[in-house]
Amino acid sequence: MDLALAAEKEVKERIFPFWSNLVDNKNGGFYGRVDFSLKVHHAASKGVILNSRELYFFSEYYLAFHDEKALALAKHAFVFLKEKAYDKENGGVYWSLTHSGKPLDTTKHTYNQAFAVYALSSYYEASKDDSALELAKELFITIEMKCREKDGERYYIEAQSINFHPVKNTKLSENGVIATRTMNTALHVLEAYTKLYKVSPSKEVAKSLEEILNLFETKIYSSSLKRLNVFFDKDYNPIIDMESYGHEIEASWLLTEAANALGNKDIEVRIAKISIELAKAVYSRAYEKPFIDNEIVKGVLDKTRVWWVEAEGVTGFLNLASLANDPSYKSVSEDIFSGIEKFFIDRREGGCWFWDLDENNHPSSEKDIVEPWKCPYHNGRMFFEVMRRLKND
Repeated sequence: MDLALAAEKEVKERIFPFWSNLVDNKNGGFYGRVDFSLKVHHAASKGVILNSRELYFFSEYYLAFHDEKALALAKHAFVFLKEKAYDKENGGVYWSLTHSGKPLDTTKHTYNQAFAVYALSSYYEASKDDSALELAKELFITIEMKCREKDGERYYIEAQSINFHPVKNTKLSENGVIATRTMNTALHVLEAYTKLYKVSPSKEVAKSLEEILNLFETKIYSSSLKRLNVFFDKDYNPIIDMESYGHEIEASWLLTEAANALGNKDIEVRIAKISIELAKAVYSRAYEKPFIDNEIVKGVLDKTRVWWVEAEGVTGFLNLASLANDPSYKSVSEDIFSGIEKFFIDRREGGCWFWDLDENNHPSSEKDIVEPWKCPYHNGRMFFEVMRRLKND
């Protein structure tokens, strides 16, 4: 299989056209919901995470293919983020907006701030618009000054009110627990800072990157269990026996990217060890050709095949093949991609990807095709990473 060629074909012929058709030229941003029947809900609310991920996607598409339409769509997303989603009075971005662009859920979640930094950094790289970089840096300062504890090791806070007073973290908690800290937020702050550091290196961002990598080494990663714990109390003690295979395979390569960006050989070596152990653990525990299982909670395995988990599997095992100098893992990426092509791609006219599949590879008709969490980020990024990593093969 020519994985790079297949990735380029899919992103050009399906992913880009699908999301391009969801632009809201009247109210800004992109329509926030497409149901399973492929009906576009024009009055649906607009999640800021969704808009940030669209800004990221169209920016990276332009960087990959120099398509001026993609840059125009990225600018459209940027204007919506800057003018509607950004809280000019209190700082930070809202959680969601109405379809017309008014604040709806004004929660200031650190995870959400991080995705805005990530997307703005990509847009700056594509457009060279200094105002995008300025806003990314402003949000970086907001995260560091308002979304971290003021004492001790200054761990990241999860959810806060419009003016940055902590509230319950209901948005990134599940399985009957409310987490004060989460692996997921730390991972995506790390991801955002890595991108910001690549486009605009600074001592401040480098320091924060090192601190988050240390947090993964010392608090989030369990060296004895070879896994990432998911939900924690305020001191990063795990509060549930849970392993999220999608996050682990995603983290295995995002940790590598962060360490490599810093250019510190000692950090690179330490993080490479963790990345290899994580990816190999996912391979041994969760890979059932051609897919990765979703998660295991309190000993109960969830074998649902989830769109973003499989997308991250393709990238994660390519990274493992390179990091461990073992090309056999490239075939795992190819197998997962083949499964995606066969079962996840929605080949109805105007379709994109299904959300998930059951054990028999049947899609759930109850899951939307587009909603606040269903976006062109995990799969879009997978295509870009595949092309980047395999272009010289």
